[in-house]
Amino acid sequence: MMSLLFGRCAILILSVETHGMDKGGENFMQHETVIVLDFGGQYNQLIARRVRENNVYCEIYSYKTDLSVIKAKNPKGIIFTGGPNSVYLEDSPTIDPEIFNWGVPVLGICYGSQLMMHLLGGHVCRAPEREYGKTEVFVDTNSKMFTDVQPSTICWMSHNDYIEQAAPGFKITAHTVNCPVAAAENAEKGLYAVQFHPEVLHTAEGKKMLRNFVYNVCGCTGDWKMDSFVENNVKALRERIGDGKVLCALSGGVDSSVLAAMLAKAIGKQLTCVFVDHGLLRKNEKEEVCAVFGPGNANGFDINFICVDARDRYFAKLAGVTEPERKRKIIGEEFIRVFEEQAKKIGKVDFLAQGTIYPDVVESGLGGESTVIKSHHNVGGLPDTVDFKELVEPLRNLFKDEVRQAGRELGLPEYLVSRQPFPGPGLGIRIIGEVTPEKVAIVQDADAIWREEIAKAGLDKEISQYYAALTNMHSVGVMGDERTYDYAVALRAVTTTDFMTAESYNMPWDVLGTVTSRIVNEVKHVNRVFYDCTGKPPATIELE
Repeated sequence: MMSLLFGRCAILILSVETHGMDKGGENFMQHETVIVLDFGGQYNQLIARRVRENNVYCEIYSYKTDLSVIKAKNPKGIIFTGGPNSVYLEDSPTIDPEIFNWGVPVLGICYGSQLMMHLLGGHVCRAPEREYGKTEVFVDTNSKMFTDVQPSTICWMSHNDYIEQAAPGFKITAHTVNCPVAAAENAEKGLYAVQFHPEVLHTAEGKKMLRNFVYNVCGCTGDWKMDSFVENNVKALRERIGDGKVLCALSGGVDSSVLAAMLAKAIGKQLTCVFVDHGLLRKNEKEEVCAVFGPGNANGFDINFICVDARDRYFAKLAGVTEPERKRKIIGEEFIRVFEEQAKKIGKVDFLAQGTIYPDVVESGLGGESTVIKSHHNVGGLPDTVDFKELVEPLRNLFKDEVRQAGRELGLPEYLVSRQPFPGPGLGIRIIGEVTPEKVAIVQDADAIWREEIAKAGLDKEISQYYAALTNMHSVGVMGDERTYDYAVALRAVTTTDFMTAESYNMPWDVLGTVTSRIVNEVKHVNRVFYDCTGKPPATIELE
């Protein structure tokens, strides 16, 4: 499958068969590795992230993966995820019990814990009372899993079934008022089961528990670090590309910027980056990107940098268009055309660089067992005129936080590395109704004020995403004793761990007051400011 990823950078070609997980970068299996086997759990990515936060490399595979493949990875540990099924029902996800005889530690979480007990002779059944939410759990602190954990700790439960009786050879190491086996272990065989979810932040000491598993049980030393990743990848890219030419679409987002910086360090002038200014960027974004990668940049990146001013053609295409999906398609299709024109000028290249990251792989159904969320990001097809031999994806195995850290190791400025997520269609979906240069200027100015004041208040690290949008509402106001009839700006700020669900941030009133005052006084044609208090669901993070 080929599609253009224009919000993240470059072009996304989803083809695991052709382009392996390690292609274009270092051999990841040189690292200590923990494997997550996904049984359909919603937190599969989160488990892997938590493991990696402990400097231990982790990958996600479906429970259907042939055990010989898993064994060949020589894992230091294996984690079974949760899932929506009941282990005692026919056709529920299962696994060959031989995996428990490898001598490799296994941790079962929720469904994974029930499956372990079920396969090894325990008894799992419908719970008399289901447990959901924060629950007090009483743990045996002598267990390696619960070292330095409080004897009474708060954990996140989400189950209708429970382990009524642990399997032979297992010791019960935790319980709740309603759940007799909240955790069990066979320490001699390295088998551990927890009914709750240590990977979520609602489990107060969950991070500590997972760290205990990878270090105390699996014996990992923690050799997965971004400094070595960058160093090894730069070397590998240099060797693989040789004297070849590389083309990269640079959006200015975190992923594309880190990709470009890594390639610049590896091959310099053999890299051509194309940056398209479609007129829908945040305020000063074009200038910031050009300062980092353009001629005379302070970072010493000696690359071919092309900045295309396509603002007029975008606004012409968007004139009179109000329907959100139509706007998205126009913006995506026009990007393809612009990139196609530039590719024709460049001619044949040997490699196309692309900023796929690990969540893209998992959410596109190419890793794990969970439902396909989206194929990133299908805004159009790859232009046939882009002639290249191979694809380079050096960030393919990284989570977003790891990409940011790699950027810091490469010397990128913090404002670029830590910048907020930004949708591919840009401000086009933060303007309700028709998109015009005048409206873009309004939302750019309002958004800049919003971001500036949040940073001043020291809240920028607490909030997952925040932005200003322009509604299509006009309302009566009064300014300077004169009647006005102007736009209303909507402010949005959310907290989330996965962007699949989100909560509105409880913004202090003094911050909202300052921002409102500044926007109505400094931004022309705005006389009213709203704060969006809606979570996801029922709303989405973006307005359109």
